[in-house]
Amino acid sequence: MIEVSGLTKKYGNHKAVDNLSFKVEEGQIYGFLGPNGAGKSTTMNIITGYLAASEGTVLIDGHDVLKEPEEAKKCIGYLPELPPLYMEMTVYEYLQFVAELKKVEKSARKEQIAEIMEMTGITDMKNRLIRNLSKGYKQRVGLAQAIIGYPKVIILDEPSVGLDPKQIIEMRELIKKLGENHTVILSSHILSEVSAVCDHIMIISKGKLVASETTENLSKLMSGGDELSITVKGDENEVKGALIPMEGVSAVEIRAIRGEEVDALVTVERDADIREAVFFKLAEKKMPILSMSLSQKSLEDIFLELTEEQSAEVAQEAETEVVVEEEQDNAGDL
Repeated sequence: MIEVSGLTKKYGNHKAVDNLSFKVEEGQIYGFLGPNGAGKSTTMNIITGYLAASEGTVLIDGHDVLKEPEEAKKCIGYLPELPPLYMEMTVYEYLQFVAELKKVEKSARKEQIAEIMEMTGITDMKNRLIRNLSKGYKQRVGLAQAIIGYPKVIILDEPSVGLDPKQIIEMRELIKKLGENHTVILSSHILSEVSAVCDHIMIISKGKLVASETTENLSKLMSGGDELSITVKGDENEVKGALIPMEGVSAVEIRAIRGEEVDALVTVERDADIREAVFFKLAEKKMPILSMSLSQKSLEDIFLELTEEQSAEVAQEAETEVVVEEEQDNAGDL
């Protein structure tokens, strides 16, 4: 559906997007994550044709955004972070205007606008001036304009920004509903929202793609595995002596000792599930397990680890470049 190849956007010497490549398959909801300044909005603006790339190509349903802009843009509905609303129009007037811009057939406009207003929950607001609407309703009107024409791809840049918790939940349900009939790309800083609605997650840092995986498989990209918290009745040294040699165990840390009870944190190797083996091992050693819980890395943990790794790599590259330049300058002086 969307194919991005070698995408680069330069502002002077700064690369906002750096040789970015990825594919978006039809019929899925994609989460596009990254810290502030990572290049998310720049990438979205290039995909939608609002910005020109310095290098690389973007194909939308086989159409090059640069060479066939009109055909490519027909496939996309876009809700930028600040919705492109005309405040002195009523909601219905605005959606009629958008339908005309998108060349929706005149005979189909009325029915389509009515369907989309119902879908986004703004039917009761159709005769209200947009400037008099709340932030949440303005965001809904912005989403409605993106859906007009029923494009194959809908791109949403921070759709929940500024909304209250109830409105965020409602927006989340709307996005899920859109995913039934459209391919959706969602950029958001609300990681719980992304993990709740997205089928696939892409993480960008310093203009580069550092991860692209399904929500379920993303944790497999991380170094290290899960952590197993257990409380055992027994001696501290005996507990460690039983657990450390076990296959799949990376480390054992004793967190607390309360009389005969020992709290231990077991770091598990990637893709290993040792709960059953731990149970039988400690049972064999006559050390009863009083509690056991497996904690998996959250999307927040994964996001921070990946973006921090990328920042460290960029800092190392910059330091290396400075050293090389200094050596070249010194050589020139000689």
